[in-house]
Amino acid sequence: MPLPTPSRLLSFAFVAVMALAAAPARGQTVTNGSLAIRAESAFVQAQKEAALHPGDAKACCNLGRATYNYAELVTNSDQRAAIARAGIAACRQLLARDSYSGAGHYYLGMDYGELAAAEAPSMAAYKLIHEIEHEFKAADDLDEKLDFGGPPRCLGLLYRDAPGWPISIGNRRKAREYLRRAAEIAPDFPENQMNLVESAILWHEASDAEKAWQTLNAIWPAARTNLTGVAWDQDWADWTQRRAAARSDFEKAFHRPLELPAQEPGKNKR
Repeated sequence: MPLPTPSRLLSFAFVAVMALAAAPARGQTVTNGSLAIRAESAFVQAQKEAALHPGDAKACCNLGRATYNYAELVTNSDQRAAIARAGIAACRQLLARDSYSGAGHYYLGMDYGELAAAEAPSMAAYKLIHEIEHEFKAADDLDEKLDFGGPPRCLGLLYRDAPGWPISIGNRRKAREYLRRAAEIAPDFPENQMNLVESAILWHEASDAEKAWQTLNAIWPAARTNLTGVAWDQDWADWTQRRAAARSDFEKAFHRPLELPAQEPGKNKR
């Protein structure tokens, strides 16, 4: 059964793989020690549950999700690869029993992304891109609403950050289509609106960036109220950092500021 879970974007991994370079364009940069400790604890617990209930859909999905959350915070490539392989094995076990599990395909794609990032730069990492695309497409066909529009969101980021033909599968039209669809599926989820802001800035589309920025700020207070607890700490650390970075990037690109809401007085002054 699909599980609604927090999910950060994967573009940091995709950029590393597609460009076969270590420097990402953007993505999760939070390395807070307490977040890493909690992520490791959740990963270990999920491993135990999966071992006790092999092939169980919930246990496998929990491990697939915990794998991504933990691997994302690990800086050692060998350790990151080992963590990713644990999630990949669990998702494959689930899909061997139920090939129509949208969550199984989704978390397999995410964990492939972590493995690719750990192995980059290499041809093995590069070749994983098509596996990632395949799994996210399967998840999108089976359950587009999973994880607040996670499958179309991840496809959009993949197409946005990958180099275009003939080098790879990057495609701005597809990226725009999937990122917008994710925002239509879950408009109140900050990640979806954040991606639209960042993408519009990247594509030098000021009016679209301002529109998405206004929507992001409109949903921010309610999201702060609704998405609470330790499970969301990693996401909020990421979103808060990226929100500030997007505002700075917009001003550098377009030479005018993105205004913050009235309830955040003083922050719109430089």
